[in-house]
Amino acid sequence: MTARELKAQLRNERLAARDAIAPEERISKSLAMADHAGEAVAFAPGTIVSGFLPIRSEADLRPLMARFAARGARLCVPAILDKQTIAFRELTQDVPLIETGFGTVAPGTEADILDPEIMLVPLSAFDIRGHRIGYGAGYYDRAISRLREKRLHPKLIGIAFDCQEVAHVPDEPHDISLDAILTESGLRFFASWIG
Repeated sequence: MTARELKAQLRNERLAARDAIAPEERISKSLAMADHAGEAVAFAPGTIVSGFLPIRSEADLRPLMARFAARGARLCVPAILDKQTIAFRELTQDVPLIETGFGTVAPGTEADILDPEIMLVPLSAFDIRGHRIGYGAGYYDRAISRLREKRLHPKLIGIAFDCQEVAHVPDEPHDISLDAILTESGLRFFASWIG
């Protein structure tokens, strides 16, 4: 089995496990994430943090993003521009949300596009080393690569439930590893900058 095939298998298995979490349980797990990371992630006021609005069975990051905003973070969320590209549009109370594809919503084109300094990254599976499997479309990998081409190095916090952990993610040279992972059990660090 190739690395790509193994990733696809792990993705399907872990997303099925996530889908099996009851909606009420997902809410309590999402609130636990906000409690674990709301104050523990270090950043200065004005720091640009990208989150995401939940689709399918993802964790609901709105409570965590509200806590970050209360600490002075500027929030943004991904908007799908085309089959290759996402941009991070500023999330403010006065800008309405529109459908942007893949089941996502985001602010419209009137919102500012920001370069995140901290990114909350959705994923399908992760391992103890900080390697992740995304959803397979590569949006985040390309977005992070574009930021790095601009000499920006956003800190990456994976967002998942405990049931999405696997023993080993087959990593390839183009893969980008996480600085931390946030689940309902806590915030685990792979890099020292966060705490």
